[in-house]
Amino acid sequence: MTGIVEGADGRFRCAWHGGLEDYRRYHDEEWGRPVTDDIRLFEKICLEGFQSGLSWLTILRKRENFRAAFAGFDFDRVALFGEDDIARCLADAGIIRHRGKIVSTINNAHRAVALRDEFGSLASFFWRYEPKGDTRPAVMDHATLVANPTTPVSTQLSKDLKKRGWTFVGPTTVYAFMQAMGMVNDHLDGCFCQPEIERLRAAFRRP
Repeated sequence: MTGIVEGADGRFRCAWHGGLEDYRRYHDEEWGRPVTDDIRLFEKICLEGFQSGLSWLTILRKRENFRAAFAGFDFDRVALFGEDDIARCLADAGIIRHRGKIVSTINNAHRAVALRDEFGSLASFFWRYEPKGDTRPAVMDHATLVANPTTPVSTQLSKDLKKRGWTFVGPTTVYAFMQAMGMVNDHLDGCFCQPEIERLRAAFRRP
């Protein structure tokens, strides 16, 4: 498997979007583009936690429902959630009704407030863990991607978050977060997005 497919528009893409329109838009327009917005960073790491044991497509298609349930992932507001909010979320068929993951999101909101207070922003903390270029694979093909669901850096970041009290932030979850938020460029060789993301990352101002 090359992991690359040609779309109806003649462009070659990572195959994981499966030809699904909403998944293709996510691949083309979001995945891998550098993000510094704290709300988006918090949202993504929480949704990656919800994804545990599920597919990202399931979460993506419920993302607007999650945003409605969790105050747009404004972590200052989510940190104020109590038992009534947990009960409300558990009754919401539009999201994943997993008590542990719901409670984790509220817990992580508290941890996010503390992290922002310490570092000035979540972005300033997370981007400290951007891998150095010389540690990245020389070839990014399907086999390389499949063989590396975690990295030494994602493991370090996971440990740091756990020490700070975050939950549902294992190394695989954290690496998926890093991929999506542009801390690495894991679009495959031959995907039209790969050079575009490299240009964006080259021009990107790190926090």
